[in-house]
Amino acid sequence: MPIKFTEDHEWISVDGDIGMVGITDYAQEQLGDVVFVELPDVGKKVAKGYDLAVVESVKAASEIYAPVAGEVVEVNEALPDAPETVNSDPRGGGWFVKIKIKDPSDLDALMDEDAYKAFAG
Repeated sequence: MPIKFTEDHEWISVDGDIGMVGITDYAQEQLGDVVFVELPDVGKKVAKGYDLAVVESVKAASEIYAPVAGEVVEVNEALPDAPETVNSDPRGGGWFVKIKIKDPSDLDALMDEDAYKAFAG
């Protein structure tokens, strides 16, 4: 499954026209211990670059932005009860939502893993 990254430190793993979205290891390190996650409702239409979810840590609250436009088709139901999963498994069990991708060309503007690693330092 190809994975792409945003400059806001979100990742999207694509399978067909569905993208699973989360935050990167770098992002969770910057946030510190995640204590609260607010997810959107299934069916919510999202625009690329706009608010998708909220994550609060002991340091700050941060918006999670949609890396692509589309519709939320699934949320990680376990995350609100176990927000620390964002820290322990940011690219696995700590995913936030799955989005039905409206326009696959949105992915073209995102970075691959090597480009992201160079960007994040």
